[in-house]
Amino acid sequence: MAGLYELLLQPFVDYGFMRRALVACFALALGCGPIGVFLILRRMSLVGDAMSHAVLPGAAIAFLLFGYSLTAMTVGGFLVGLAVALLAGSVTRLTPLREDTSFAALFLISLALGVLLVSWEGSSVDLVQLLFGAILAVDDPALLLVAGIATVSTAVLAVIYRALVIECFDPGFLRSVHAGGARYHLLFLVLVVLNLVGGFQSLGTLMTVGLMMLPAASARFWVSGIGAMLVFAAAAAFVCGYVGLLVSYHASVPSGPAIILSAGVLYAISVVFGRHGGLVSGRLRTPHYQR
Repeated sequence: MAGLYELLLQPFVDYGFMRRALVACFALALGCGPIGVFLILRRMSLVGDAMSHAVLPGAAIAFLLFGYSLTAMTVGGFLVGLAVALLAGSVTRLTPLREDTSFAALFLISLALGVLLVSWEGSSVDLVQLLFGAILAVDDPALLLVAGIATVSTAVLAVIYRALVIECFDPGFLRSVHAGGARYHLLFLVLVVLNLVGGFQSLGTLMTVGLMMLPAASARFWVSGIGAMLVFAAAAAFVCGYVGLLVSYHASVPSGPAIILSAGVLYAISVVFGRHGGLVSGRLRTPHYQR
C-alpha cells in the first residue's frame, strides 16, 4: 500500500509544481478533449495540427517585444492564429484549393516564420520552450489563464452544441434552416485557436495538439454517441496527463512528451482492442452470413 502511495500520489502531495501541473492537465483536458472530437467529426484533424503551428509567429513576436509576458504572448498567438484561420478560409472560398490544403500551406509558412523570429533574437532554449512547453513550470497566472479558457470553451460549446453536431453531418441542412451557419464554423475555429493558445503556455505549440487529437481519436473506438465521445475524450486526456506526469517524475524525462506519449499508448491500445472497430474486436465478430 505504501508503495502504491509513493508511486501514484506522493509526487503530487509533496510538490506544489506537480499539483499545479496536474490542475493544468485537467483544465487542458476539459477544453481540448471535446474540441478534438469535433475536429475529427468535421474531418479537420490536420487543421488542428496546422493551427497549433499558426500561433507560433504571434507568440514569437510578442516574446521579442515583451519577453516572457503571459498576456502579450497569449494575445499575440491568438490574433495571429485567428488571422491564419480566416486567411485559409478566404483562400478556400476564392480559389479551387480545399480548406485542408490551405491550412497546410499556411501552417508551414507560420512555423518557419515563428522559428526564424525566435532564433533571430532568442536562444535555442527559448525556441524549445515555445515548441514543447514546460508544464512543470506553470505558475498561478498561467494556470488561471488555462482554467479560464477551458471554462469559456466549455460554455460556448454547450451553447452551440446542436448546431455543431448538425454541421458535422449535414452542413447544407444547417445553412438552409439557419442563415448564420458560417458563424458557427468561425466560432468553432476561434475555440480551436483559443485552446491551442492556452495550451502552448504549458505543453508548447507542438505538443498541445497531441492532447487535443489523440484522446479524441481513441474515444471513437470505445463509445458511439457524440456526448459519450466528448466525455471520454476529456477524461482520457486528463488520465494521460496524470500518467505522463508520473512517468516524467519517476523516470526523469520531459513532462510534455511523456504526456503525449501516454496519449499515444492509449490510442494504440484503442486501435487494437477498442470495442467499436478495433482490430481484435473486428476479428472476433463473425458476420451473420457466415454463421
